[in-house]
Amino acid sequence: MLLVVLCLLTGVRAQTGSPEQPVRVNPEDREVDMNNPTFVPTMKVGKTLLDGDSALFMDLSNVYVYPPVELKTSKQQKAYSRLVRNVKKVLPIAKECNAIIIETYEYLQTLPDKRAKDEHMKKVEKDIYQSYKPRMKKLTYSQGKLLIKLINRECNSSAYDIMKAFLGPIRSGFWQAFAWTFGASLKKEYDAEGTDRLTERVVLLVEAGQL
Repeated sequence: MLLVVLCLLTGVRAQTGSPEQPVRVNPEDREVDMNNPTFVPTMKVGKTLLDGDSALFMDLSNVYVYPPVELKTSKQQKAYSRLVRNVKKVLPIAKECNAIIIETYEYLQTLPDKRAKDEHMKKVEKDIYQSYKPRMKKLTYSQGKLLIKLINRECNSSAYDIMKAFLGPIRSGFWQAFAWTFGASLKKEYDAEGTDRLTERVVLLVEAGQL
């Protein structure tokens, strides 16, 4: 199930490095450090015109301030730590998916007809399967389900709808049925203000480099 999600939603980028470009370390291969941020906070310095004179300005990452999370039992503490750890591991993958989906879509628009697009997608699927199969085996079941939701958050569309757009209703329906047998759903949506409110809090803090 985990393999299906990534293999059908992402493209392939070269994983080998060169003297000029070091080998890229995939998010799932990194050791999660709970005491250091996953994303580095950004700070951009520039100049702008202000009343006819040039003035420096600084563009900083958002800073989020929340009241402490109420964790009354050791079980709740472990669950929260697990959530933070899982978000730090799979959020970079969800962002990677979003970027590659956009690149794949833009490339498809350059192809002349449906036949050329279908042939390209078949090649992409084959290459994706070979590239991402070992990667997805490193994720746990709970991380895979979280990844489905975070893909929805990043792409503003469910995994099922994305697959439907690329692969058509029949094949996307098959994979949805396959996922359902494992107790998951590719149609699962991210609810930042409801059931996923705590997850959204963690995601925002991780994105801002505060976790």
